[in-house]
Amino acid sequence: MVNQTTVTAFILLGVTDIKELESFLFPVFLTIYFVNVAGNGAILRVVIFDSRLHLPMYFFLGNLSCLDISFSTVTLPKMLGNFFSTDKTISFFGCISQLHFFHFLGSTEAILLAVMAFDRLMAICKPLHYPVIMNPQLCAKIAVTIWTIGFFHALMHSVMTSRLTFCASNQIHHFFCDVKPLLELACGNTELNQWLLSAVTGTIAMGPFFLTLLSYLYIIIYLFLKTHSCSMLHKALSTCASHFMVVFLFYAPVLFIYIRPASGSSLDQDRVIAVMYTVLTPALNPLI
Repeated sequence: MVNQTTVTAFILLGVTDIKELESFLFPVFLTIYFVNVAGNGAILRVVIFDSRLHLPMYFFLGNLSCLDISFSTVTLPKMLGNFFSTDKTISFFGCISQLHFFHFLGSTEAILLAVMAFDRLMAICKPLHYPVIMNPQLCAKIAVTIWTIGFFHALMHSVMTSRLTFCASNQIHHFFCDVKPLLELACGNTELNQWLLSAVTGTIAMGPFFLTLLSYLYIIIYLFLKTHSCSMLHKALSTCASHFMVVFLFYAPVLFIYIRPASGSSLDQDRVIAVMYTVLTPALNPLI
């Protein structure tokens, strides 16, 4: 008979099982977090207070900077505190809250990156109609819609995960609360949760990713057919290169983690790969 108990707290095992590495990783991750907050904070400040940058591209860039700061703040402070803490527990409510905001901000950023690609498509392929199409009212509605979709997507996971019954073990093989490692601890049938993670979260990740690729493919074909000039094509695409790099750094690890089914062996890889999009990518965005 399966031993079931009411779990009131979880233990986060951290980013590594090698204790000797923690003293090295702490200053590294702290520095990266500082770069993230300082860099994205500077972008956000400039976009808000410089009226010359009150344009659709910079409006969405400001949203991206806000998301990057918040996204890392959901996981990094707790992880940094656990490096030198003997008490690595997180309450059940705190765990579900962390899961909610992680998926809320992550899915919002996934959709935002696709919108930013569409914005570049309109600016390059429809330059005369661009100010009319991407007007401030439409940009504000798009932003509200993106954040709302992200919120309800995260709410679905947080509600469904909170309703699970957990077995005796409360040790999460990760440095933050996420759906996959929590499902490993759950008793009973988790097929619906697994399906929601693969189907819904997979769609939110794959859909914007392919829309972004299609946007860039359209831009390349349009410019090649119109200009027949490699120099002009290079000049136009250079404005999109930084965004494409951000897209690659964000989507590659996300798709790798959430498209695969959960398993005990994959969780070791997941927490290492999760460092890429929770720690590194938000800090690299301002530099890119």
